[in-house]
Amino acid sequence: MDQEDRIALFLDYENLALGAREHLGGMAFDLRPIADALAERGRVVVRRAYADWSYFDEDRRMLTRSHVELIEMPQRMGASRKNAADIKMAVDAIELAFERAYVSTFVICTGDSDFTPLVHKLRELNKRVIGVGVEKSTSALLPPACDEFLYYDRLEGVDAPPTRGRRGRPARLSTAEPSPVEPTRQHPKPEQEPEQEPEAQPAAEESARDADTLAVLVAQTVAGLQGSSGGEVTASTLKRTLLRKDPTFSESDYGFRTFGELLRHLAAQRVVELAEGPAKGDPEVSLPEHGDQEVAFALVRSVVQDLAGAGGAVALSGLKNQLRRVRPDFSEKKLGYRGFLQFCKAAATGGAVHLEWNAEADDYLLTAPTA
Repeated sequence: MDQEDRIALFLDYENLALGAREHLGGMAFDLRPIADALAERGRVVVRRAYADWSYFDEDRRMLTRSHVELIEMPQRMGASRKNAADIKMAVDAIELAFERAYVSTFVICTGDSDFTPLVHKLRELNKRVIGVGVEKSTSALLPPACDEFLYYDRLEGVDAPPTRGRRGRPARLSTAEPSPVEPTRQHPKPEQEPEQEPEAQPAAEESARDADTLAVLVAQTVAGLQGSSGGEVTASTLKRTLLRKDPTFSESDYGFRTFGELLRHLAAQRVVELAEGPAKGDPEVSLPEHGDQEVAFALVRSVVQDLAGAGGAVALSGLKNQLRRVRPDFSEKKLGYRGFLQFCKAAATGGAVHLEWNAEADDYLLTAPTA
């Protein structure tokens, strides 16, 4: 129990409730999905919500049943007190950070960018900060400031209306929700119904691109960690690094229930390799040192030989396109390289090709080693 994170939960309730109603089809805000997500991250010891509760009677009952302390910020007639709750919430969070050293994590539930300085200060005080907000009402400035950011409408248990162009859960894009709406139209047009079907194909293509993007992201991150630390990379370290790169990262957006399931999928695709780690359930993650990389090096050598002939040289620029003509799925990033030049340098180090700068050509030239 001493190793559990102690969490303090602060809710800018007006921002959350209005964001859910305006951008999630009029649905009422529910604390339970947030509480369930936090239960997986630690023990919540403080729960506070800030609002003028005369506007949220039903919500007040729901929060009280969840043991949330309601901080009343009444709105005075004829006077604007828009920032009163924000200021009170920020002051209470800083006060708690100093008075309760055992609280290690602060959860700031809002989409308002005005709380960005609070997030920075809490992290400066060595506190982990998790943000929660409705996606469409969350400022773009807030998520990057947090250690982790959870979009409320993506949490398990929130049945939000499907949105086009969202990274995760492509299956929801194909659900047939327009049908209940049709009877309410005064002049339905039957010929428009088939137009809904082609959306499935872009959704499938987007899902494929997402899978490719995920593989590139993980491979690059593992390569960077191996290069900087020189030691083993565990799954927990990899997940923390991915969150530092993108605080909104969540394996569930790609259709995986757990991070371990995601890694097993990538291991089956030969993007990474998994081995037993120092702790149970925390495997060591590495990039394949053979297999795909050797195949890619052999591909470079073969293409250079075909293009240049005996004793000839091939310029680096344009070579990648030639590789993709032979192997359309080629991507140096999937192998953990940040760029094509870095990949070619690795191929040269491995003896697959010779690589040198040519001032006259103003480019790197590659030649295939002779037998």
